[in-house]
Amino acid sequence: MNDTHESSGSVGERRLQQLLGTADQAGDFYDRQVQPQLTGQMADFVARQTMMFLSTADAGGACDITFRAGPPGFVTVLDDRTLTYPEYRGNGVLASAGNITENPHVGLFFVDFTHDHIGLHVNGTARLRADEDQRRACPGLPVDTAPGRRPEFWVHITVEEAYVHCSKHIPHLEPAPRPRQRADRPRDGEYFVAPPGALRGPAYGPVPPAQAPPVTYPGGARV
Repeated sequence: MNDTHESSGSVGERRLQQLLGTADQAGDFYDRQVQPQLTGQMADFVARQTMMFLSTADAGGACDITFRAGPPGFVTVLDDRTLTYPEYRGNGVLASAGNITENPHVGLFFVDFTHDHIGLHVNGTARLRADEDQRRACPGLPVDTAPGRRPEFWVHITVEEAYVHCSKHIPHLEPAPRPRQRADRPRDGEYFVAPPGALRGPAYGPVPPAQAPPVTYPGGARV
C-alpha cells in the first residue's frame, strides 16, 4: 500500500477489513481511488451536477442527511481543495448549518443518474460565511442561482478526500417536466404528520402507474 493512503479509512473500517479478509482489496481502493484533493475530472463532474446529498453530525455524533439542488454549478469549485454553495431561507430549522457550527466534518455525495451513472464522494470540513464576506473573498461566485433570492450565507468546504462511487447499482433516471401537484396531495407540513386515518382511502393511495415513470436498473430490469 502506498504511504499516501496508508492512513485512509477509519479504525472501524480497518478492523472489519481484517475480520472479513478484504484489507488488500481495500488498500488497493485507497491507493488508486481516494484522492486528497479534487482531480480535474472530479471538478468538471461537480460543475455539471444539479443536486447533491449532504451529511453532517452534531458535536455528539448524531447524524443528519439532506438534499440540495440547483442549476449546474450551484456547487462552485473554487480550486482543487475548495467547494462552496449558497444556503437560502427555508423552514427555519437550519439542521445542517447548526451541525456545522458544532462539528465541521461534512460529507457530500454527487450522483449522475442520467448520463454516466457514476457517483462522487467528497469529505471535508466546512464553515459558514456571510454572503457579502464570501463574495468579497470569491468575486467570481454565481449571482443568480435561485432567481430573485439572496443567499442567507455560504457553506465553504475544504476538501480532505474524494473518491468514486461505482455505477453498479445506480439506476437510470430521465429528467422530465414536473407534473402538476395532485389536488388530493397533503401539504408538505402535513404529509407525514396527519392524524391517524386522515389519509386513508383511494385519494391517498399510491401514485397511479401512469404518473410514476419506470426506473431502469443495470441489466435492463424495469420497475
